[in-house]
Amino acid sequence: MRSGDRPRHRAWALTAGAFLLAACGGAAPAPADSRPAPTGTATAPTTAAPAAAVTAVTAPSAFVSFSDWLASFRQEAVAAGISPATVDAAFAGLSPDPRVTDLDQSQPEFTRRIWEYLDSAVSASRVGMGRDRYDQHRALLDQVGRAYGVDPRFIVAIWGLESGYGGNVGSFDVIRSLATLAYEGRRQVIFREFLLQALRILDRGDIARERMIGSWAGAMGQTQFMPGSYLSYAVDFDADGRRDLWGSLGDVFGSTANYLAQHGWVAGETWGSEVVLPAGFDFRLTGADTRRSLAEWQQLGVTGARGVLPATRGAAALIVPAGHRGPAFLVYDNFRVILRYNNATSYALAIGLLADALAGQGGVVGDWPERDPPLSRSDREELQRLLTARGYDTQGIDGIIGPNTRNALRRFQEEIGVPADGYPTVDLLRRLRS
Repeated sequence: MRSGDRPRHRAWALTAGAFLLAACGGAAPAPADSRPAPTGTATAPTTAAPAAAVTAVTAPSAFVSFSDWLASFRQEAVAAGISPATVDAAFAGLSPDPRVTDLDQSQPEFTRRIWEYLDSAVSASRVGMGRDRYDQHRALLDQVGRAYGVDPRFIVAIWGLESGYGGNVGSFDVIRSLATLAYEGRRQVIFREFLLQALRILDRGDIARERMIGSWAGAMGQTQFMPGSYLSYAVDFDADGRRDLWGSLGDVFGSTANYLAQHGWVAGETWGSEVVLPAGFDFRLTGADTRRSLAEWQQLGVTGARGVLPATRGAAALIVPAGHRGPAFLVYDNFRVILRYNNATSYALAIGLLADALAGQGGVVGDWPERDPPLSRSDREELQRLLTARGYDTQGIDGIIGPNTRNALRRFQEEIGVPADGYPTVDLLRRLRS
């Protein structure tokens, strides 16, 4: 992890963001200002592998050939309890994939802004196809929903965003991709763990070697589970003896619902709602970490953009993903659960809005600040450097606008007397330069 500003995601600290959706044929990548490091969707540690199987692994030398490295890794995999036959079949004829290396090293200077991302993620075609698929599989989806206490429209939304309702699960050889990243990627140690986990899936018999395809970073199946999540949360809902997230819709829907349920999904509640804020609202109250009851927000003058706010028994946070001049949203506990699936605010918002659209609800009411010029990666890095130099430490210079940078930016905004929404703009960068 290059900076303290990256969001932490379960025990292994990083998640993939919606960038994987582009690799797998889903929605466009989530904006970089909310996207953590690219390593996969729906990931979690697993207890299936002995701790020694991971802790004994060391990063390979840059001077070791791939064949020598693979032979060494084979020994470690077998020592970890994976059958030699499984390992030999998985590694037969294996070579690094240069496409994976190029994608791992890609650092785009400009990324899509959140409203552009949402236009793609919740497009009319995606909503229409989702409604058709929902109707087509309603009996199975309702059965899964009852079993796990998860509203089926959220299962369908994740399915639609991750693989276009199963239309594109990726085309990369998962074992080859993970081996490439474990050998020469930017996060070798963690991808060695993923490779061991993928071998365990093969060893268990859940999927044949030739069918284990996915994204370039190793996310698999119609709802793009990383190997650790597969081992921990995939279920054999159709009871055929295998957990098949490529070909069995029962397993796909059941595993997705199980993942949400195991991370605290609140049955009978939604993700949140768009809201309208009163004039003079204190934007220091916005942000995922400031949580209040629905009644408390209403006492502060927060109202529903489409009328009555949906009920929740828990606390809610108020977010303004495009700053004080853009739409505002109250987000509930289930929004936080979606973030456990993919730790990007833009992704969780897309899932919520797509699920609403599948139920016939309208889109975002408020206007996005579409005329704002975008900040490049170098602009964002400069903003972080200038904030830190001014005494507002961003805890790292990486071009990722995460919680530490937003908090630093709020303090600067308070200093200059503008709404403290923590949203970076070209105007704020100019003021920092001066």
